[in-house]
Amino acid sequence: MNFYELKAKKRNGEELSFQELKGKVVIIVNTATGCGFTPQYKGLEELYEKYHEKGLEILDFPCNQFGHQAPGSNDEIHAFCEAKYQTQFETLAKIEVNGEQEDEVFTYIKKCQKEDIIHGMKNKITMKGIQKISSTCKNEGDILWNFTKFIIDKEGNVVARYSPIEDPKNMEEKIIELLEK
Repeated sequence: MNFYELKAKKRNGEELSFQELKGKVVIIVNTATGCGFTPQYKGLEELYEKYHEKGLEILDFPCNQFGHQAPGSNDEIHAFCEAKYQTQFETLAKIEVNGEQEDEVFTYIKKCQKEDIIHGMKNKITMKGIQKISSTCKNEGDILWNFTKFIIDKEGNVVARYSPIEDPKNMEEKIIELLEK
């Protein structure tokens, strides 16, 4: 299997074929509207506005597996993100990212990038603490919490995985590099 063989369910029930993403740099992120990391929507939207016309796409996968912090319906989550953070990128249907019911997109991207990029000792310590309370993180490569961010290059390779604690702006240098290739 490769990245472009994957599909995702849009919030309206339609299917998004990843074939549509060929030639684009893609950020995939699992999100929650009631998480301490939720303000990262602002940084993600800033990246989207700055680089979308140059070939950046962001796929937002709401997930309620971590502290039940995404309790709303698909439409409620989308409406919240648009109203609070003016997001314009794709909010997909709510999924699971770990365990027996995990979405095939996350099964694939987790196999490609098993470890998060985490800058700084303080952030590493914080993420160790989060790992201890993450009840769905049971296997190598599992998602630790909301706002784990993956970058996929124009050829469909999963090239980076950023920790939930990493600010989206920390991905900008990598995004620019990939867009310019």
